[in-house]
Parts: sequence; structure tokens; C-alpha cells
Amino acid sequence: MRDTSRPPPMPLPSLSFDGPLGRQIVELHTWAVREGIRGAPADALFDGFCQRLVIAGVPLWRAFAGMPTLHPQWGGYSYTWRRDLNAIEPAQFGRGYEYEQILLHSPFGYLIRQMENSAQEGDPWLYLRRCLAGPEAALDFPILEELAAAGASDYFAQVVRFGADGDPSHGTGIGYSFATDRPGGFRGDDLVLLRAVLPAVSLAMMTHADHTIASGLLGAYLGGDAGGRVHAGAVERGSVESIRAVLWYADIRGFTAIADTTPGLIVIELLNAIFETLTASLRPRGGQVLKFLGDGMLAIFPFVDATGDETCSQALDAAAEAMEGLDRLNAARQEAGKPIAAVDLALHLGDVLYGNVGAVDRLDFTVIGPAVNEVARIETLCEPLGRKVLISAELAAVVGNRRCLEPLGYHTLRGVQNPREIYGLDVRSKA
Repeated sequence: MRDTSRPPPMPLPSLSFDGPLGRQIVELHTWAVREGIRGAPADALFDGFCQRLVIAGVPLWRAFAGMPTLHPQWGGYSYTWRRDLNAIEPAQFGRGYEYEQILLHSPFGYLIRQMENSAQEGDPWLYLRRCLAGPEAALDFPILEELAAAGASDYFAQVVRFGADGDPSHGTGIGYSFATDRPGGFRGDDLVLLRAVLPAVSLAMMTHADHTIASGLLGAYLGGDAGGRVHAGAVERGSVESIRAVLWYADIRGFTAIADTTPGLIVIELLNAIFETLTASLRPRGGQVLKFLGDGMLAIFPFVDATGDETCSQALDAAAEAMEGLDRLNAARQEAGKPIAAVDLALHLGDVLYGNVGAVDRLDFTVIGPAVNEVARIETLCEPLGRKVLISAELAAVVGNRRCLEPLGYHTLRGVQNPREIYGLDVRSKA
């Protein structure tokens, strides 16, 4: 049986671009560059590429493109084209053990290991070809068994890598695979066309991928709205706008004592669980998390696409749902013998400045104004008043009698000149 672990080199032949194959390569190169310049979405670009391969006579049955990404939730994205559907099937892969195992036991995992073991630029083992039918079939990866069972006859995979000095550990790349069901498999010219054009297609794909990565990272670290504004060009220091918003300030009660008596990694796990529970109530209601402040959290509900009444009502609904979620979380953690924590929450309504503040080389996209200080001061009254959620008079005036708000009198806020009227939200909490 032939050794399929290291395929022979497949150098690109010298081409005359006056011939049919050369003209096809030039046409596909030109198309890919144009698509990249105009910022075509990766799924549309890969679909267009597959369509043009078929027009060029490549007997394509299935094509796949996958790439890693920088995102706290997603490890990678992929696009699969199938001839029977004549359409792209996009997918995204969550980070974790399952994704790592799929990659490890795939042809791409093999190719990546070859890249990491080779210091030679332009290493020939960046591709892999397998016959999937007949006595020469080599089904040494699970995906190849699946494709062969579905009727594929030939398989070709290649990784186009990007990185500093060709070091795969310092870069990223795109993995491609192409399968055909044509008896006898791909022809020589089919693979020459693919290998000649994939670098240009990859540059075009990465144009959109880099945009997606930047957008995802900004959204993850700054929040959806703030990240979108920064990505759109709102980067000048001191560039702010006045907005009206419900301000949400949450803080874990007694966190210092918890941190002093609990191992660090368990504290981080507790923080993540609490912040996820709080944030989950914001996502469907237009709330935007601006920052996590150690054991605290600042979020806003801007008055943008809804009336003031709707925005305020959504903020209060989010507060009630968050407290119910924390009750369930604490009950489950307590049963599992894990540390629990109560959260105090204050909501306030006011006008704030929203934008870039900071040093010339280190900015923060945040909210500034008296209302921000006031909501933080209101939160400190939760424990002495025996409440988990407190509401300012400004917010209470908007929602009025439609909510279960209990007046708790006037209270002095540190740094605020006049006492402020405070209301409690009726949240039946067990914590």
C-alpha cells in the first residue's frame, strides 16, 4: 500500500497565460482582487469562487473554507458549498474541547502540524490529496470516510497561512478542501487552477475576516454600541455626544470578604457566572454593558429606537429578570457546594456625555456626568435599606404606577448636594 502520510511535492508548472488555463487563472485572480477591495462578505465571496470554478470546468462536488478567529466565544468560522444545494452553509465553532478535537483529527490539523514542524518557507506539505474510491483509496481521517460514503472520489486540501516570517504560531490562515465525485477524480489542470488562485482568494477572504475580527473584539471589550461607534471611526479623544439613558449600576455585596477567603480561580468563576446572569437580561432589551469594574458593572439603556417609557420599562424588566436569575444561580451553586454572592443594583435616569475620554494613547469609551456618580451612590443604599434593587425618583416618575415601586423616602447621597427620593423595586428575592 502506498505511503500517504507525506505526499510528493506538487510544484506549479510554468504557465503560458495565453492558453485557456492561464487565462482562467488571470480572470479568477482579477475577480478575487476586486471582491477583496470592495469588502465582499466571506460567504458571498466563497460562493462566487465555487461558482466560477464550476464554470471553468472544475468538477466540484463539495468545497469548504474554514478559519480561526479572535473572539471570546467563537473559535472559528466555516463556509461549506455543496453542488446539490448550490449555496453556502455558514457555521461557527464555539471554543472548547470539542472544537479542538475536531480540528486535531482533521486534515487541517495534520497540515498545521506539518507547518509547525517545518521551518522551510513555502513548505510543500501545505497541501493534502487523497483518493477516496477504488483500490487506491486512503481514508485516514474521519471526514474522508464520510465523503467517500457519500460518493466522493477525490479530495484535495490546502492551508494558506498568514503570519510573521512564515511562522504559523504567529499568524493565522485559511484551510480549504475540495471534493469531487467525478470518476477518476480531479484532473491535473483542476488542481493547478485551484493552487494558483487560492492565495488571491485568501487575501480577499481575510479582508472581510479582519473586519469581522475587529468588530467582534471591539464589541466584546467595549460593548456592542460603543464598539460599533469606534469601529466606524469615533476614535478622537474628547469626541462625545449628549444622550439620555437609563443607567444601571450593579455591585456584588461583600465581595472583599469573598475574595479574601476564596481561591482566586474560584472567584473568577463566580464573577463570570454573576456577570453572565446580569448581562443575559440586558441583551434582548437594548441594554449595553460599558464596563466591568472589578466586582461591579456599569450599563446603559440609551433612548434611541424606543420611546422613553418603553426604554425605562425594559430596564426595569431586565432588573427583575436579573434578580430572579441570580436567585436560581445561587441556589444551584449552594447545592453544588460553591460560593454564592448577592448583588445590589441601582437604576437611574439622566443625561450623560457618551464618548471618548482618556489619555492620548489610552482611551475609554464611556459615559460621564453627574447621573453616573449618582447611580453609584444610590447603589450603596441597598444594604442599609435592606433592598436589592433601588430606583431613582427620575426613573420612577416615568414608569409611575405601572410598576411595583415602593417609596423609601429621601436619602443623602455622598457628594450630592440635596437629599434624593429613592424607590424600591418589588423583587421577591431569596438571597
